Amino acid sequence: MHILLIHQAFAALDEPGGTRHHELARFLVSKGHRVTVIASPVSYLTGNAAPPSSAKIGGDITILRAYTYRALHKSFVHRVFAFVSFMVSSFFIGLGVRNVDVIWGTSPPIFQGVTAWLLARLKGAKFLFEVRDLWPDFAIAVGVLKSPTLIKLSFWLEKFLYRRADRMMVNSPGYVEHVRGRGARSVELIPNGADPEMFNPLDNGHTFRQKNYLKNKFVVLYAGAHGISNDLTVVLEAAKLLEKDFRYRFVFLGDGKEKANLQALATEMGLKNVTFLPPVPKNEMATALAGADACLAILKPLDEYKTTYPNKVFDYMAAGRPVVLAIDGVIREVVEAADCGVFAQPGDPAALAEAIARLAANRDEALRMGLAGRSYLEEHFSREALAEKLERLLGAIGDN
Repeated sequence: MHILLIHQAFAALDEPGGTRHHELARFLVSKGHRVTVIASPVSYLTGNAAPPSSAKIGGDITILRAYTYRALHKSFVHRVFAFVSFMVSSFFIGLGVRNVDVIWGTSPPIFQGVTAWLLARLKGAKFLFEVRDLWPDFAIAVGVLKSPTLIKLSFWLEKFLYRRADRMMVNSPGYVEHVRGRGARSVELIPNGADPEMFNPLDNGHTFRQKNYLKNKFVVLYAGAHGISNDLTVVLEAAKLLEKDFRYRFVFLGDGKEKANLQALATEMGLKNVTFLPPVPKNEMATALAGADACLAILKPLDEYKTTYPNKVFDYMAAGRPVVLAIDGVIREVVEAADCGVFAQPGDPAALAEAIARLAANRDEALRMGLAGRSYLEEHFSREALAEKLERLLGAIGDN
């Protein structure tokens, strides 16, 4: 089977960003399938240039780079220009990809779903549409999408694509009813997860700690996007509450639109217990997570975010590190079922500081939680098992 994936934010294992799709694609080619990916030459996380225009990255995975307007992080308007430019350019590149059986579109951004749907219809291929967060609902909730006209058009586009997909795929159980309610005919849950083989839970993180001057610190590490949704000012406020105890060090690993503002705020607050580091490729993430005593996942306290399965939580679990979770909803259910972390009420710096202090006060319990998370991930959220489920889904689409 030849699968064409339209994914503006695709990241390979040697690039910063979420690598769900590269990991899934590697499994598919190991089973004899071909995967072609049309991606942006601009990193969604950093805004910097990605690798050359086209490349083979192992087996039958081919990456084709489509022109994208580069001012991704400047403003919402510039972001829309980036999305639309990729939508158009990826369509023309996709026309040249031959003998395709399934075209896989993924949202957000939802605009690339239009490319995937149109190419599928022109090529007589099946259309698989994946929802990785509930756009436009999330954009409206966080306040970046305000125009009534754009909101109305966005809801129309969402329903249009859901109703025309041969199959829908979601990465969180919190999305299933939403997608069905907007007209999807058939919905499959293939959740986020992680590859346990990429991480060593017994690594003591000495290399990362030595490099970043973290010796004898209780390291709380946040790894991922620094955006509006991530509510990282709350983490800075929690760091302020704990600054008198010199054990604590908060490490922000990643990039995004809000990073410069966060760095300026940390300086203004006079924080000495905060370190900002650049993003690392996924194939270096194990080393970074090994250097943490606890790993943090946080989003704004919005009802919409109770539906999410953030990728980083599964990486933390695979690394065998206890999770400090400031996100309510379905991901809290996972952490509590695995008994692999502590919950702090989203948006509450004092609650976050208290949760971190509890872990630091009981290191043996923190270690137990980390290993419990690793075991739970191996049983329920192993990337290989999820990839097998995807292969079965693709086979079912092809048989219809």
